[in-house]
Amino acid sequence: MQIRLDDQLATETLAALIADRCAPGDCLALSGGLGAGKSTFSRAFLRHLARDPQMEVPSPSFALVQPYETPKGAAYHYDLWRLDGPDALHELAWDEACEGIMLVEWPERAEDLLPEGALHLTFSPGKTEDSRLVDLTGWPDGRLTGLKP
Repeated sequence: MQIRLDDQLATETLAALIADRCAPGDCLALSGGLGAGKSTFSRAFLRHLARDPQMEVPSPSFALVQPYETPKGAAYHYDLWRLDGPDALHELAWDEACEGIMLVEWPERAEDLLPEGALHLTFSPGKTEDSRLVDLTGWPDGRLTGLKP
């Protein structure tokens, strides 16, 4: 499924719609180049999941992982850009995180350790500066019904 996101609000709306459909054990794998919308999506997703629109959501670029407690349970936001290799994931509470809700930026760096059944979101530039396209694959269609922001 491909969705056009015309602006930041559309990205935030999509993040909220997907957060409503998530449960412990779910993994969202976010791909796309720098500035593609992964961080905007992640912040909106985590704020909606935590039911706190003002929550501070720092980038996990340097820490590699940021944990959060939400009404749906633990959530983990990974940025694997600087990861030395998939073996380093075990030092970052990866196994524990697989039982919670995971957001994983640069998921290809996890190689075969990415949980099966992950929802893959691939962000790419749209026709205007603020627009994006996102391709979603990996979840059954029934979980994605109604995702037009």
